[in-house]
Amino acid sequence: MGVARRLIVQYRRALVVAVHLVLWTAALLLALALRFDFEIPSAYGTIVPRLLVASLAVRVLVHWRLGLFHGLWRYSGARDLRSLLWAATLSSIALMACWAFMSTGNFPRSVFALDWAFSILIVGGLRFSIRTIREVTLQNAMPQSSGKRRRILVIGAGDAGEMLMREIVRIYAKRYEPVGLLDDNAGKHGEHIHGVPVLGPISQVTELAAEKKIDEIIVAIPSLSGRQMRELLELCRPTGAQIRTLPGVDNLIDGSVTVSQLAEVNIEDLLRRVPVTLDAEAIGRSIQGRVVMVTGAGGSIGSELCRQVSRFNPKRLLLVEQAENSLFHIDRQLRAEHPSVDIVPFIADICDSRRLEEIFAAERPHVVFHAAAHKHVPLMEANPGEAIKNNVFGTRKVADLADRYGAEKFVMVSTDKAVNPTSIMGVSKRVAEMYVQALSQRSRTQFVTVRFGNVLGSAGSVVPLFREQIAKGGPVTVTHPEMQRYFMTIPEACQLVMQSGVMGKGGEIFVLDMGEPVKIVDLARDLIRLSGYSERDIEIEFTGMRPGEKLFEELAVDEESVDKTKHPKIYVGKFRPHALSELERAYESLHAVSNGSDVDAVKQAFKEIVPEYKGGVSMTLPPDEPPVPTERSSQSIVSTGDRPTPALA
Repeated sequence: MGVARRLIVQYRRALVVAVHLVLWTAALLLALALRFDFEIPSAYGTIVPRLLVASLAVRVLVHWRLGLFHGLWRYSGARDLRSLLWAATLSSIALMACWAFMSTGNFPRSVFALDWAFSILIVGGLRFSIRTIREVTLQNAMPQSSGKRRRILVIGAGDAGEMLMREIVRIYAKRYEPVGLLDDNAGKHGEHIHGVPVLGPISQVTELAAEKKIDEIIVAIPSLSGRQMRELLELCRPTGAQIRTLPGVDNLIDGSVTVSQLAEVNIEDLLRRVPVTLDAEAIGRSIQGRVVMVTGAGGSIGSELCRQVSRFNPKRLLLVEQAENSLFHIDRQLRAEHPSVDIVPFIADICDSRRLEEIFAAERPHVVFHAAAHKHVPLMEANPGEAIKNNVFGTRKVADLADRYGAEKFVMVSTDKAVNPTSIMGVSKRVAEMYVQALSQRSRTQFVTVRFGNVLGSAGSVVPLFREQIAKGGPVTVTHPEMQRYFMTIPEACQLVMQSGVMGKGGEIFVLDMGEPVKIVDLARDLIRLSGYSERDIEIEFTGMRPGEKLFEELAVDEESVDKTKHPKIYVGKFRPHALSELERAYESLHAVSNGSDVDAVKQAFKEIVPEYKGGVSMTLPPDEPPVPTERSSQSIVSTGDRPTPALA
């Protein structure tokens, strides 16, 4: 059985084509038999084989070109039916045209019409029969839930709600009892979706949940913003029912919705933003068939960049990472999810010039995404020499090699902490930005920098820390009641990094629209509530700001103006250019203090390069009214809708 299964998997495509050939042969013979009352005249004895060969050849070519031999029949749906109709119609028209040139006598045209209809019925019937058998098998195999079925109420009677309800009714009927749906579209009230009624507007969720004895509420509106999700969660909370939701629409890559995607409402849902719209065609042109390198490939941003890049079929993906375990995990994951991509893992430290040069010389990457960096502010304050070695000189080494070996594009991942920096980490990233921009002035490589704020759920970030503290019973530690940060999800940040890389021509620093800043204390309160506790159960403790921290992060600097780009979430900032020769001299002073033993000397060396750097803790509060830019002003704002969000300081 195992051998047979392996052979089927190995030769699946050939088997699919063979099955189609048999079905199309049956369709044509049935069409001929029906046309001639099951007595095909002997005069057609030599014509039928010619017609059959022509029919099979044309149908194979058309169906192969349309990709209809690649789908999995057990997942056939309306889209597959449309594709079958289109392929059958095209191939029948092509067959009639070919036959008009090949045939020397009259031939009943009704045969072609019958053959068209039978090919759709037979092929489509087999595909949907396999899907039906699968669904029945899954439903029978689904274990009966202990006790009674869970009564569910679905919020959202749109496409996502319909797809979810269809799967529940067909496969998970033993586990769930769908009671109804809620939707604010009055035209849907009283209607039924897969036999389940639309009961009324969402505002009635509390009374309907009590009346119908609902165990679980499912939010099936992936397009909800974070603010709308917070409001809906507050509306549903008094019901006492378990609340689950689907991921945001930007994470539903193929638009499909399944029960397996349901999850408890989490903090990412409460901070959900408008989905990112990507120029997939332009990104594909820049990556497909190219050798792409990602430094820091095992980190939160680097690993997600690898996943995003893999979707666009690079010729080869180079994973450069100094942490062995992190590299092992992302390498294994990518190979499982993208078996067609040639993935090459390299254990390498970006501070190791010889190792880096070996990789560049052997692989000659076309595109480099530089995400390797030390990012923890307090740790870099305590270890400033490591920030110099890694963030400054490590970036310089990677950038110089990209230039020397003719990379087409170099995209550096930067941070909002590089703006008017108050920390060693922030100023080290600012110096790296300056070098990359200076190098772009004389290099054929297009050097681009992308700057954004905090990402939710990244390793060592505030959200995992809060979750760990809540799991231990508290307290949840917040440094200051007024501290604010910009947040976005890791996939969104990486998608915008890739988009910026495509848009950049060299020398730009792109600033991502981070939306509205969020108070860290509000984030802590939301996480406590989502974990099923109140502030009476889990205390919030204010510990005071740490060295190098600001209350409010910015996204650009005074010497910079931000212009809109063709992408609504990406802005471009133009800095005063720095001469590469000046920076190289300044780097000598940094190199002299790179052991980090004299912290004051390190800070002074940074201050000589970045005059706006102010070491120590900044207690600056966010402005109540962000400045409105004029044509001559060096300050700008990023518009995020009804009100401006400060982007420059």
